[in-house]
Amino acid sequence: MSGVVGAKLAELGLTLPEVVPPLAAYQPAVVSGRYVYTSGQLPMVEGKLPVTGKVGAEVTAEEAKELARTCALNGLAAVKSVIGDLDRIARVVKVVGFVASASDFTGQPGVINGASELLGEVLGDKGVHARSAVGVAVLPLDAPVEVEFQIELVQE
Repeated sequence: MSGVVGAKLAELGLTLPEVVPPLAAYQPAVVSGRYVYTSGQLPMVEGKLPVTGKVGAEVTAEEAKELARTCALNGLAAVKSVIGDLDRIARVVKVVGFVASASDFTGQPGVINGASELLGEVLGDKGVHARSAVGVAVLPLDAPVEVEFQIELVQE
């Protein structure tokens, strides 16, 4: 991968994965005007979830934070699939993270920091965003974490 963002990914030792195929009737990402909206990205690695369950029960907060990083990397792959070049990103506007949580788990923000921190590492100031971190009862495929985001593109 070339460009500034590609060089930063390489410097961090990261490779964009293949876009995770949709699990239902939706697209991984769509462009509308100057914005790209991703669908919720699960922490799929080579077509499967590395771990399942609730955070605070079967999955630790630290494991879930790493999974959120994977979600963000999958989201960047989805964005690249519709815009071609990640250097077209002007900024990340909003990140929404969902954490399948045990009933007494309240550390959702720390988990979603995994996604936020990855976007900051890869995109620098363009990765700073507004965010929601929400605890939910269950996610598709019993995934511990799901992340979606909205990206603004550079005006051409």
